[in-house]
Amino acid sequence: MNVLSCSINTLKGLYDISGVEVGQHFYWQIGGFQVHGQVLITSWVVIAILLGSATIAVRNPQTIPTRGQNFFEYVLEFIRDVSKTQIGEEYGPWVPFIGTMFLFIFVSNWSGALLPWKIIELPHGELAAPTNDINTTVALALLTSVAYFYAGLTKKGLSYFGKYIQPTPILLPINILEDFTKPLSLSFRLFGNILADELVVVVLVSLVPSVVPIPVMFLGLFTSGIQALIFATLAAAYIGESMEGHH
Repeated sequence: MNVLSCSINTLKGLYDISGVEVGQHFYWQIGGFQVHGQVLITSWVVIAILLGSATIAVRNPQTIPTRGQNFFEYVLEFIRDVSKTQIGEEYGPWVPFIGTMFLFIFVSNWSGALLPWKIIELPHGELAAPTNDINTTVALALLTSVAYFYAGLTKKGLSYFGKYIQPTPILLPINILEDFTKPLSLSFRLFGNILADELVVVVLVSLVPSVVPIPVMFLGLFTSGIQALIFATLAAAYIGESMEGHH
């Protein structure tokens, strides 16, 4: 009963996170739901950038690759390497998922530093990187949880749940809680780092608007790329762990 109660409280806490607000927000009323309009706007821009880039990349492939084609092939090979390293020989079907996670988070993070969101005025709040909103990072973390549960159940069936009593049934409560803490750590790590980076840049620009913020912005670009890689690597590792069993 204690384990069940703790698990329910953890789920309730994860649900409550979606209501966390930092600053003001521009809301849309869709049916009976209230959604953050600015997050959808910036997410659509990021998706449009990714779709446009992918369309250009595959529209006219050359036998002798151009610079652009070489770049996209390098990105694909990089994502394949990450997936294979973490998942193993059965990585193939998961490359699109890991690649989508990595590219969406990477472009979202960089958009916060490179795109002039602030010049677009909204009735309330302001535009920022999609990953600057806890709702986005929680959604990405929950998708990762669904993915590794699906991977484990697809390969092992109901015997997948045997991992919760390995190496000893005494660890059952800890193994159960681990599945609830994984999305929490994924979402808070990404959200906290991107929010902190943008806040630091905003404060420095307001205090010393000429030179000092530039190195911090370059550092933020580097950190944003690392955060995308960490998220994708952990997602692939969780999927690989669910397919291989308890480590």
